[in-house]
Amino acid sequence: MTSESPVTVTDTGNAEVTGDGTAVTGYSGPPPDSQGGSPPVEVSGTGDVTVTAPNSVGNSGVIGHLTINAAPRQPAPWPHQVGAIPREAESFQERDETEQLRATMSHGGTTVLCQVVRGTGGVGKTQLAAHYARTTWRDGELDVLVWISASSRPAIISAYAQAAEELLAVEPSDPERSTKQFLAFLDKPRKDSVCRWLVVLDDVTDPADLKELHPPICPNGRTLVTTRRRDAALPGQQINLGMFTPEQAFTYLTRSLARNGRHEDEHQIGALAEDLGYLPLALAQAAAYLIDTGLNCRDYRVLLADQTRRLEELEPDALPDDQPHAVHAAWSLSIERANQLQPAGMAGPMLQLAAMLDPNGIPHDVLTSQPALDHLTADASTSSEHATRRDAERALRVLHRLSLIDHTRDTPHLAVRVHQLTQRAVRDAVPPTEREPLVEAVADALMAAWPDPELDGALTGALRSCTNALLAHAEETVWRLGGHSVLARAANSLGESGQSSAAHAQLDELARAAHRSLSADHKETLRLRGDAEYWRGKAGDAIGAADALGALLPDVTRVLGAKHPSTLIARANLAEYQGRAGDADLAAEALERLLPEVQQALPADDPRTLTLRFNLAHWQGEAGDAAGAAAAVSELWQDRARILGHDHPDTLSAHHEALRWRAESGDIEGAAASTPVLLADLTRVLGQDHPQTLYARGSHAHWQGLLGDAAGAAEAQVKLLQDRLRVFGADHPATLTTRSNLAHWRGTAGFPAEAAEQLEHVVVDLERLYGHDDPRVLTARYNITNWWAKAADSVKTAAAAEKMTAQATRILGADNPETLNMRGQAANWQGDAGDPSAAADAFARLLPDLARVLGPDDPVVLKVRYNIAHWRGEAEDTAGAADAYADALQHTVSVFGPDHRQTAVALHNLSIWRSAAGDKAGTVEALTQLQALAERRLGAQHPDVVRSRSSLAEFQNDGREPRPHRGSDG
Repeated sequence: MTSESPVTVTDTGNAEVTGDGTAVTGYSGPPPDSQGGSPPVEVSGTGDVTVTAPNSVGNSGVIGHLTINAAPRQPAPWPHQVGAIPREAESFQERDETEQLRATMSHGGTTVLCQVVRGTGGVGKTQLAAHYARTTWRDGELDVLVWISASSRPAIISAYAQAAEELLAVEPSDPERSTKQFLAFLDKPRKDSVCRWLVVLDDVTDPADLKELHPPICPNGRTLVTTRRRDAALPGQQINLGMFTPEQAFTYLTRSLARNGRHEDEHQIGALAEDLGYLPLALAQAAAYLIDTGLNCRDYRVLLADQTRRLEELEPDALPDDQPHAVHAAWSLSIERANQLQPAGMAGPMLQLAAMLDPNGIPHDVLTSQPALDHLTADASTSSEHATRRDAERALRVLHRLSLIDHTRDTPHLAVRVHQLTQRAVRDAVPPTEREPLVEAVADALMAAWPDPELDGALTGALRSCTNALLAHAEETVWRLGGHSVLARAANSLGESGQSSAAHAQLDELARAAHRSLSADHKETLRLRGDAEYWRGKAGDAIGAADALGALLPDVTRVLGAKHPSTLIARANLAEYQGRAGDADLAAEALERLLPEVQQALPADDPRTLTLRFNLAHWQGEAGDAAGAAAAVSELWQDRARILGHDHPDTLSAHHEALRWRAESGDIEGAAASTPVLLADLTRVLGQDHPQTLYARGSHAHWQGLLGDAAGAAEAQVKLLQDRLRVFGADHPATLTTRSNLAHWRGTAGFPAEAAEQLEHVVVDLERLYGHDDPRVLTARYNITNWWAKAADSVKTAAAAEKMTAQATRILGADNPETLNMRGQAANWQGDAGDPSAAADAFARLLPDLARVLGPDDPVVLKVRYNIAHWRGEAEDTAGAADAYADALQHTVSVFGPDHRQTAVALHNLSIWRSAAGDKAGTVEALTQLQALAERRLGAQHPDVVRSRSSLAEFQNDGREPRPHRGSDG
């Protein structure tokens, strides 16, 4: 306040100024004359005064002449900052986007005049912008810096008005007018100086809020916008800010904890960062929670994994770094905004669906299926009674625009991605009364989107992941609803993709859960048990599957009835694995009895009836009728093509099986010639990596080898193995089978030692995966012994034979015919490998065991007697060979009679080895018996008998050895 003459106020009262005016209480007038002029003026009883109008005066008392001239406002000098930059987080770390901002908004090179940093809530957009603004300001690159919290249009206008007041000294009475003046100031060219400015619009909620408020584009100014929105209406270069990298998240947590004297296990820190999805906001609040509570990372992870615990229970009482929102509330405003956009009320329900599924990718067809559309209109806030696929797609785009999801049309099987903590917050907000309908809607949507047949492996893989996510998020609710068919569908799909062991494990766990939650006799429990055992058998444990299915069948029959389709299918599966366990005749007989019952219960064209026919033909072939199997499967192939279509996977499978039995029945060349057509169809329909395609490639390689091209078969197996490793991994049963087949054809191609070495590596993996006593291990050991024998390595053959026979004895039993057969085969291989003495000794040890089990005169036992004699002779033990042939002769006469041709052969060989041993008398005795046998069989005057008689006489006269005759030993 100024006046033309001084003003003195005494005895003042109370005054209140609420505007820009001046208040006076008491006396104001000319000063008293100190030289005795005007006497003093006394004022008493003054009251209060309130001034509300700008540039006005309020008075209570006496005023003389008063003139007030308001002092002119002065613009703030440069450099000048308007608005407070948020303080930097204590564990702030620079990211790639920091350098991107610095590079593109610098004065060196091309200047980007406007940038938009966008991303979901909690990724650190504000911190990134604040760091850039702070460092640019401190480095002296700016004359004017304006920081605006731009969450609403009034907030933006208010900030602009404040900037105009400070920088232009305008009166603040009209914010709209001040805003225009400020924006004009930013765009105004100056002759004398250049104003380098930066305007940061932090957290723009709606692009419409910036209409006519966006800072101008001019070479001396830059604009930085942070927002969750991805609307095209936001101009400027887009910088998409995502989560921390795993390394950044690990560093952040480590530093935050270490700053407070906490040192955690590195593995647990990394695992916690992953559990939190590398979201910076969540990492900061988790670190604060750990510090406040003293909890360690491992225990915090346990709490976080508990789906019954709400996310807000794991947040600190005081948020770190001046954060405005806890994690659980970080997306609430965006969700509210999304629900207001068209189609009104559908974005929230759509996000609920997505919150129950796999955060890493949700198929588009799931969220646009009819069950999903029904859920979108179930909420009272939805403006439409019937949602369309177009409505669902628009809801997804709304959520994408607000960075609540990532939605793309480029990969339909992974069209939607949602951060796992966004999902958690959305699930927490679902009222208990709405949870069951939501879970059922999601399960129904998955089932509705499931393709039949499964021709797209990427799609079915995503559907399986989403089903697993649903079960993880809402297991109790799923079982409270009685389970759902999508659980079994997902697990069976896993098996159909070639992952038999994983399918068995998953179905077995589901069956246990159904037993606990439903009952032992619930139809869902029984179905899951049956499916689990089916894939157990496919994974290689046929015996275990057959036993378990045998135990399941009475329960299914009791609960569902003997004629129920599920009971009939259970019988079919039991027969299947009885066959796979080694009894092909039993399987064929059981399926042959079952087929008429199934044809009565189900239509002839029902896929289950066709499957039974397929299995029956298979086991008829395995039981020895390859030609009959080929004819039956060829007929089935035509029926499936008519009913299901030529490109249906079941039709293609029948085509493959028809070729297989065609080859088994003798037409290998025809089967091999037809396989390329099948492979072309399989690749076109199912893809080159589908299990059926890979299986057919293995068959083609096998037939190629049988036709004489062992090297080509081995080369084809090498390529197949590479693909199996890539698709299924090293431990998949099919991969191990391919490795065994490769070894076989390498050995057949002339590299037996290499084959044996490859199989020894296979055995190591089989034992690791299935145990030392698995039948596949025994088969591999059998083949290893064979290949070492063919490589003529007697030492390794003996070692392999010892392992093989020891395992057979342990698994099958010492007296099992297969064990005894392996012992005999091992003995022969030792002889073939160059150690005939070891072979003879092995057969000698086998003889009493075999005679005890089969009887002393069994043909198999008789053959062992001859093998002992043969290998004694090969070992140049002439006396031992002669004794063994004498023993064999005795039992040959007992089995075949004294006049049998085999007896004649035995006598001839006996005479040879007695002669070689120097036993002239024994030789004459044998030759005499042989002569008498020949006369009885052929007559005394037969030319061969006459020559034999002459030979015997010569030997008796001069001791000349009879001519060698080492023919068949029986």
